[in-house]
Amino acid sequence: MMALVRVSIARLLSSAVPCASKGCQGNAAFLVQTSGISSIHVKGKKPRPPPFPYKEKTYNVFRAFFDTTTDRFDENTKLIVVDGPIAAGKTALAKKLAQEFDMHYVPEANMDMIYINEYGYDLRQLDPQLPKSCRSYDVKDLNLRPDLQFAANLQISMYHLRYAQYIDALGHLLSTGQGVIMDRSVYCDFVFLEAVYRQGYISKGGLSVYYDMKSNSIGDLKRPHLVIYLDVPAKVVAQRIKERNLPYEVNSKLMNNKYLADIEEIYKQSYLKEISSHAELLIYDWSEYGEVEIVVEDIERIDFDHYDHDDPKLKDWDIGSKWDWNEARMIYTKDRLDLLNNLNVPRFDVPELLINGEDSWKMKQVLASAPGMQYSKGYNADMGDTGILTKTKQYKTLF
Repeated sequence: MMALVRVSIARLLSSAVPCASKGCQGNAAFLVQTSGISSIHVKGKKPRPPPFPYKEKTYNVFRAFFDTTTDRFDENTKLIVVDGPIAAGKTALAKKLAQEFDMHYVPEANMDMIYINEYGYDLRQLDPQLPKSCRSYDVKDLNLRPDLQFAANLQISMYHLRYAQYIDALGHLLSTGQGVIMDRSVYCDFVFLEAVYRQGYISKGGLSVYYDMKSNSIGDLKRPHLVIYLDVPAKVVAQRIKERNLPYEVNSKLMNNKYLADIEEIYKQSYLKEISSHAELLIYDWSEYGEVEIVVEDIERIDFDHYDHDDPKLKDWDIGSKWDWNEARMIYTKDRLDLLNNLNVPRFDVPELLINGEDSWKMKQVLASAPGMQYSKGYNADMGDTGILTKTKQYKTLF
């Protein structure tokens, strides 16, 4: 059973999902599309100019004179986010859509991105050598030991990861012209923060630091063109968690019925209401999953070009000249570290987020002794690297 809602906030906030009968996709509500995303079955794989190697070369003002960003764009140069609660089926749908539209798939951010270094070494192995305040803490730990007062730190770390991941998604889109499909994004991250806060595992101080960091950084990004929300009631989520039988979920002290219901409520009452003002939004009843082909058809019907300059929807992508597009591309590639610096909010009034000097020094020593952790990748002799370390090369950090 699957239903599509072309967003009406008043209906969205009701407890029932509209158009719940099988086969009802609400297609009659769509106008004839004049310009939109096309699947490879419709347009085929059209060649575009070779992608700019943005990971190896810096896109600067000089290169911009010879490499115009918009020359690589086509109707599929869009950023799509697939969203939904735990166990909704986001990953499977996002991967299939990426294949259908020949887009770059970005998996959901997770703490492995911090704890497993570029050489494949898992830093969590070092926990026995570290002070308790410096040991690893990921989503599995949050589920099993939410009372350790590390929940706020974890949520802040997840925001860091999702923020960096979103910058890279924008950099990829603008450097290659290839569309991007993401499994969740930085914009929905607060949903889980708020749900954990309601359970009492994050303090008001931790909450305020998170929102200080968010307000200092989120405005530099461009919201997605399209958000696809898979609506699965909390009761169905609980049943799916039970069926997939992951030990850290079924034995969780966090994932009670209220927690799952809070996630559903915050998604619908806050996130979807906010994002729908700026992006196209498709909502599906995914209680019994659904047909990818129908989602593909619905996406192809969306006209992304019918908004005028005064409309807030898709305003983030209303960029004027070709040179303005080049400058946007520089921001998300060349100036990436400057954007990440916006995450550094100097707050020292929340004890649960602080590590004392002695523990911090011990952590630094232990991490520096781990394989591939003394310098950036390519400069660690213990890993067989042959790069020459210069005075300007920075020491390795977790972020």
